[in-house]
Amino acid sequence: MSALAAPSPPATPSFAAALAEMAVPLLLLDAAGTITFANACAAALLACPAPAGLPLPALLAACGAAEPEGGILPEALRAAWPVRSRLTLGDRLVEAALAPLSSGGFALTFEDVTELLRGAALARQEPLTGLCNRVGLHDRLDAALAEAAHSDAPLAVLMLDLDRFKAVNDTLGHPVGDALLRKVAERLRKATRSGDVVARLGGDEFAIIQGGPSSGAEQPQAAEALARRLVDLVGRTYVVDGHMLNVGVSVGVALSPADGRNADDLLKHADLALYRAKAEGRGTYRFFEPAMNAQMQARRSLEIDLRRALALKQFDLAFQPQIQLETGQVVGFEALLRWNHPERGPVSPALFIPLAEEIGLIVGIGEWALRTACREAAGWTQPASIAVNLSPVQFRGGRLVETVMHVLAQTGLDPARLELEITEGALLENTDSVLDVLNGLRALGVKISMDDFGTGYSSLSYLQKFPFDKIKIDQSFVRGMEGNAECGAIVRAIARLGASLGMRTTAEGVETATQLDAIRAEGCTEVQGYLTGRPMPAAQAAALLIPSPAALPADAA
Repeated sequence: MSALAAPSPPATPSFAAALAEMAVPLLLLDAAGTITFANACAAALLACPAPAGLPLPALLAACGAAEPEGGILPEALRAAWPVRSRLTLGDRLVEAALAPLSSGGFALTFEDVTELLRGAALARQEPLTGLCNRVGLHDRLDAALAEAAHSDAPLAVLMLDLDRFKAVNDTLGHPVGDALLRKVAERLRKATRSGDVVARLGGDEFAIIQGGPSSGAEQPQAAEALARRLVDLVGRTYVVDGHMLNVGVSVGVALSPADGRNADDLLKHADLALYRAKAEGRGTYRFFEPAMNAQMQARRSLEIDLRRALALKQFDLAFQPQIQLETGQVVGFEALLRWNHPERGPVSPALFIPLAEEIGLIVGIGEWALRTACREAAGWTQPASIAVNLSPVQFRGGRLVETVMHVLAQTGLDPARLELEITEGALLENTDSVLDVLNGLRALGVKISMDDFGTGYSSLSYLQKFPFDKIKIDQSFVRGMEGNAECGAIVRAIARLGASLGMRTTAEGVETATQLDAIRAEGCTEVQGYLTGRPMPAAQAAALLIPSPAALPADAA
């Protein structure tokens, strides 16, 4: 709203009436700051029916106005016409514009900007928790950095990501998840100082701007103390709608100016540190290091190559024999995913499979592996089984049963020859949903195996919930049997458990004759490892079945 700049008010009744009926609140002041005229809008806004004759300071004091920003009294502002100031009138925010009149004195107009400012604030506020949103965080960070540039005050940016939140959301529903997020937000507020900024960026992602003293003596110690406090506080048990919930938090920290002098760089570097914290086990914090940039670039390059590999069909399968201990015969193969990059060479599955899971490519890769393995097995001369690993990601979306059904129909493989291997990780995310999928797969006639058995906390409980066809004993126990009585006891217990439940047991990672003898003595039914057969190309696996089932090495029998 532009300030008025008009001659002193004429005395004509018609013009005075027009001023009185103006929709804009208006006061006219003499050179000393005494009110000579007030229209009806101004009287209503200031809750003063007859302000004329009052000095402006007295009027403002009478209506409870807080001290204006910059002041609006004529004697204080003669050198800065026109002048705009903001007043607080009760619960209203008002902008006042003061302009000189050519005949002396001043015109003072008001505009109620309460809703406008509240709307601007809401546009920078996240509605679920009341914290800053991403836009608000960026604005506050820009302002904090501008202030820090003048005062040399350090500041830290912390990026946070909740651990295990998705499992809560999926199993108990979004209302419980939302209530949990509000409780987390409250704990973040309590963990920070009044001058810090806490924001929710979306989902279970949060961020904090932590200021610091001008001396800089508290950084990075202050940021580290806050990160430790957050890991401890957020990780404590929550009670939401009668549910006892446990989530953790991973934290990444970047410091200004060492890690960046602008908002974009600081947020990016804090995010890289967060990625490192999550990769190193979650429930911890990491500070940004310059090497993380190079590592992220390498990761992005690998991601691009991984997407290209799927499009160009650069993947292959290797087949590792599974031997029945009682007869020494090959009873099946496990299909193992391989990627031989044209420039990188062989890429370790331990490197590219977690990345494929993270970016969602594992669904397409897994479907390709399943179809290829089933097609190869359908052409074998012996009815050996084919085992294919399933990623936890493949259980999401509700299409896995349909996919397996279509692959079996397309390849003509007998469903009884297909074994699908899952790890405990698949069951951790949403047990009931995964069990529904497993029952659907079982209805197709396929076999279900639990891989890496014994490494998780709930393996035994899952055996009660679903009748697995096979238990695969993790290779860490097999390798530890030589010289470690505890590993031998674990293998023995799993073998006996499998026998009592009618489940086959396969010992993985057998590499020595001593291990093989121990496995046989403990009662396992099958063995798989380098001693009895390394992963081999499809043609070699097919050829192994042509003459007769392979026998165990003579020196190991």
